[in-house]
Order: sequence, then structure tokens, then C-alpha cells
Amino acid sequence: MFTPLTGRTVLVTGGTKGIGKGIAGVFARAGANVAVVGRDRERGEAAAAELGATYVAADVGRAEDCERMAAETEERLGGIDVLCANAGVFPDAKLEDMSEADIDEIFATNVKGTMLSVKACMGALERSGHGRVVLTSSITGPITGYPGWTHYGATKAGQLGFMRTACIELAKYGITVNAVMPGNIMTEGLEGLGEEYLETMAASIPLKRLGSVEDIGHAVAFLASQEAAYVTGQTIVVDGGQILPESLEALASA
Repeated sequence: MFTPLTGRTVLVTGGTKGIGKGIAGVFARAGANVAVVGRDRERGEAAAAELGATYVAADVGRAEDCERMAAETEERLGGIDVLCANAGVFPDAKLEDMSEADIDEIFATNVKGTMLSVKACMGALERSGHGRVVLTSSITGPITGYPGWTHYGATKAGQLGFMRTACIELAKYGITVNAVMPGNIMTEGLEGLGEEYLETMAASIPLKRLGSVEDIGHAVAFLASQEAAYVTGQTIVVDGGQILPESLEALASA
């Protein structure tokens, strides 16, 4: 049995939709006190009301916003035990068409935003006595590639490079730093692509389905648990086995 997460305080950046909202929901249902962070106040307040959480408005690409985000969460909820650095953007652009602004925008949120969020929450995480940081990376970049996402893949690989040194630096404060690496997950962004497209995506996954946001949330909850206290600098791939087959023919032969 896992030690209950009841009463722990969890801050989820990018927690107002998609995977972040799924992560926040898992923690909320486990009895944790949850703060969700996002730039869109209307969406954020609606998500917080639905989850029974607290909404904090912030742009993680701005240092002052991250400092305020951490301070507000600690003031409202009494501390920060877990930081889920989940905020991310995934615009599509082929390298030949990509502008400098495209590159700057995605790195500002996915890499810089991750680093600033962790830096801002370090003090509160140390004070908690059982600080946990869980990053949302991806299989795209660290393991796989996909045309149109060279910049996205670079940021997701970059997060893991950050993690591997941050976990060493933060260990002296009793803080662990780990990451989840989602595969194809059913979110609002995919629902409008049509049933045929979704079936094609699922066909490349051994479990024959897209993941749910809760699938990611449960993996994050494990890394935030007392039982994972000796796990740091590690990644968990949550992809239904997507990265394993050599080809679609390998699946057909199973």
C-alpha cells in the first residue's frame, strides 16, 4: 500500500487543461491540496472549480511570475510539497519554415519555464521536508522524432538534461527530481482530429489505445509518493509500448 497523499500540497503548472489537468485531478482525488497554474484566467478558474483546486495566474516563462506563483501557493495552501513542472507548448513548424521567434517561444515555456518554476519553488520544497519535482517531458525528442517538431523535441530532451544535474544539486535539500515521458495521450487537442486519425494513431501502439491524462497522472503520483523517496534523476515512459515495435509489421506479427 502506498502512503496516502492526503494533505500534501501540489503545484501543477499548465494544470488548467490537457495532461496537466489530468495530473491535478489525480492528486485532488487522492486528497491533496492542489494549485493549478495557467495564463488564461477564465479557463484556470473553471478548471480549479471543477477539480476543487486553487487557481494561480502565471506565465512560467517570466521569472517574476514564477516567484509570485510559488509565494501565492505557499501562502494560500501552507507550503509546496510537490511541483509538477508540466507547462508546455507544442506548435508545429518544419525546420525550413521555422523562424527565430518560433524557437524562442517554445524554449521560453518548455525549457526556461521548467527551470524558473523549479528555481522559484526550491525554498518551499525544502521546507516541506519531502520535496518532489516531476517534469513532464515526452518520448518525442529524447527517444523518437516527428517531422514538424524539431524545436519541440529539442526542448523535451533539454528538460531531461536539466533534470540530471538539478537532481544532484537539489539532493542536499531532500528534494527529488524525476520526469514522466508521455506517448500519444488523448487530450482536447486531439479530439477534433477525427475518429479515423485517432484509430491510425492507436494502431501503432501495442496496447491499441491512446493513453489517458489519468495514466500520466498516476505515474506522476508515484514519483511524488513516499515510496519513491529514493528515486531521483529518473524517467518513466508512459506510452502503451509505443516506442518498442520496430515497425507496424512487428505489431501485425504479434
